[in-house]
Amino acid sequence: MQRHNPLFLIGFLCLALGGCTSYSGRIAETEPEPAAAMPPTIRATDRASTVALQALAHLGTPYRTSGLSPQTGFDCSGLVAYVYREGAGVALPRNTFDLSRVGEPVERAALKPGDLVFYNTQRRDYSHVGIYLGEERFIHAPSSGGEVRVENLRADYWIRRYNGARRIISTPG
Repeated sequence: MQRHNPLFLIGFLCLALGGCTSYSGRIAETEPEPAAAMPPTIRATDRASTVALQALAHLGTPYRTSGLSPQTGFDCSGLVAYVYREGAGVALPRNTFDLSRVGEPVERAALKPGDLVFYNTQRRDYSHVGIYLGEERFIHAPSSGGEVRVENLRADYWIRRYNGARRIISTPG
């Protein structure tokens, strides 16, 4: 029987538990997430809008902790990294905290399709991320047992947990 080096096993576990700020489970909330919203109409007029459209192509993809592709499923940061890489050729970090430091901060009232929106869903700032689609909606990979879906930014659940937004791709105007 082959024995593995303990450092190899520790390193493997660290990588496997990566994903959304390296925490694989959700802290039980007293309030469930709201129902999914309908996607807005997006016209791909720039790279950021193309990212939003790329994200919509993955509606219904199952959630998977540390998931990085439509074939295996996505976690929240895996969806963002995949969509930006495939839709705009931009490589992004693989966890929400590092994502929250990339690009430029954006005021909520100035959000544009393709901007990243951050939430505190695990009693920790920047523990969840989605991609803004326009018309007060965003797309994300919600949690274990869920699937990629669209949400309304104005739902009380998301308003109370909002941490801010970042613009990765500058858009004209």
